[in-house]
Amino acid sequence: MSNALHYKSNLRDLQFNLFEVHDIGTSVLGKQPFGSMDEEQAREVLRGVDELARTEIAASFAAADREPLVLDSEGRVRLPAALLKSLKAYFDADWQMLELPEHLGGFGAPPSLVWAAFELIAGANPTAAFYLFGTFIARIIDRLGTPEQKQRYLKNQVAQKWGGSMVLTEPDAGSDVGAGRAKAVQVGGDEWHITGTKRFITNGDFDGTPNIVHLVLARPEGADVGTKGLSLFIVPKYWVNADGSLGAHNGVRVSKLEKKMGIKGSATCELVFGETPDGKETPARGLLMGNVHDGIRQMFHVIEQARMAVGMKSMATLSTAYLNALEYAKERVQGPDMAQAADKRAPRVRIIEHPDVRRMLLSNKAHAEGMRALAFYVAHLQDQVEILGGHGSAEADKLDKLNDLMLPLVKGYGSERAYEQLALSLQLIGGSGYIQDYPFEQYIRDQKIDSLYEGTTHIQAQDLIFRKIARDGGKTLNSLLARALATATSDVAGVELADEKKALQRGLGELQGIFAALLAKLGESPYHVGLQGNRVLLAVGDLVVGWLLIHHAEIAVQKLPMAKAADRNYYAGKVVSAQWWCKNVLPGLTLTRKLVESSELSALQVDEQVF
Repeated sequence: MSNALHYKSNLRDLQFNLFEVHDIGTSVLGKQPFGSMDEEQAREVLRGVDELARTEIAASFAAADREPLVLDSEGRVRLPAALLKSLKAYFDADWQMLELPEHLGGFGAPPSLVWAAFELIAGANPTAAFYLFGTFIARIIDRLGTPEQKQRYLKNQVAQKWGGSMVLTEPDAGSDVGAGRAKAVQVGGDEWHITGTKRFITNGDFDGTPNIVHLVLARPEGADVGTKGLSLFIVPKYWVNADGSLGAHNGVRVSKLEKKMGIKGSATCELVFGETPDGKETPARGLLMGNVHDGIRQMFHVIEQARMAVGMKSMATLSTAYLNALEYAKERVQGPDMAQAADKRAPRVRIIEHPDVRRMLLSNKAHAEGMRALAFYVAHLQDQVEILGGHGSAEADKLDKLNDLMLPLVKGYGSERAYEQLALSLQLIGGSGYIQDYPFEQYIRDQKIDSLYEGTTHIQAQDLIFRKIARDGGKTLNSLLARALATATSDVAGVELADEKKALQRGLGELQGIFAALLAKLGESPYHVGLQGNRVLLAVGDLVVGWLLIHHAEIAVQKLPMAKAADRNYYAGKVVSAQWWCKNVLPGLTLTRKLVESSELSALQVDEQVF
């Protein structure tokens, strides 16, 4: 198994989610704003991106990890040649146009198809996937910018394939974004000067693009403390003149490249605004997004996209890890069958015949398929939101809120469960998984960041509990659980899934018990959320994934009698994934309920010297 050829896509499961579960061919495609694309075109897009991902993008997976980035004397970041080649192949094929609306010259694809393409690219090489952020920055300016800002930026940003970054974190303000100290001073007209230092900035600089557009949170002079006082500024690497042409190098520079555990080919930079290397002042010029001071609300358009991308990245990595482990397990011969272990002459068998390997493979399979089901359930919500008028429209309000509720699951749940499952993928192939001849050790290193950036897992848990559930009195959560209950009580698939639907009903009862217990504990202290929040996040994720796997199994059961021979094993596998989840994951909700019910605060009373 070669690292260069590591990527194994699951195009069949992508097609199942898009065209059989959510039926985007009739429910989305052909409707505005996606009126110019039909199902066959969408399928062709998937085939084309899949081919590119498995060949050109996957080819730089190992090189991006092994060949270091270079920060030259002029403050420019230089990428490995193989990575630049992969990015060039993507842009030469114009796949960046997929996510752009038609009025910007794009394909006008719906979010579900855009996320499917992203899964393929991120699974093949997550480092490469995040260098494609500039197109999304163009969408943000198109959504939030003034007419003058759009005219100034969008034409050349799209045509010249400019890069982009989101700039929030500071050395002393990581998760506490409101503690940021970067300053903004208006110097006349619509121009502002930014000063300060930002840290952990993905795509802070890289070659291969004529310009990079940074979206920067900074605090205008005299603004309030906390997040409400932050504004969002468009700060390019090279100044963009009013006619869209490039001017001089702007006063933003890379002062350091981070040395990281994984995604080493991703340029994670420390950026200094308004200061030269020798400490002299130099203006970092920017424009106030939309000419309104609404920075944190505007930046959440970017943050939510990034969180969805992180969850997709985790799922895509687990998917290819599972498929690689499965291939290995079918080929590797080791030891006799357990039932014949006492017979020294017993024939040696492939490791897929060993019970523990079967256990790990089923866990990998169910989690990879379940996380994909979760991600594309949310992606399809985003399709529907756009059809109903877009983010913030009154017609799409309920679905918009449901999408918001689900994002902590895609990101927080997905990144946590993927890390656990990747350890199993490596374990599956034994010592070989620990060496660089195989991609598993890189999968784990590249994926671990997903539970850390764009809001740690506990931030996702607090977001879910406080902002997404408590703020509307649980209405949106209850609407989600009502959908799950409808599946659990339906007679679709009859006796074939009767046991699984009973397990789902029990799981729903346990989840209700978890929230009832947490609510009671909150009356004692908010610290109980600090102690139990992650458990609650994971419990909600386990329940929702179980529901979606059962729903997918319903579809598979109905299709099996008429399925072609090539599809029979696939559909049978969907039923197996649901059955395994209901027997091995949903019972864990009972333990979570008991732990939340017995939550106590002794951990906060322990003298810190004991640690």
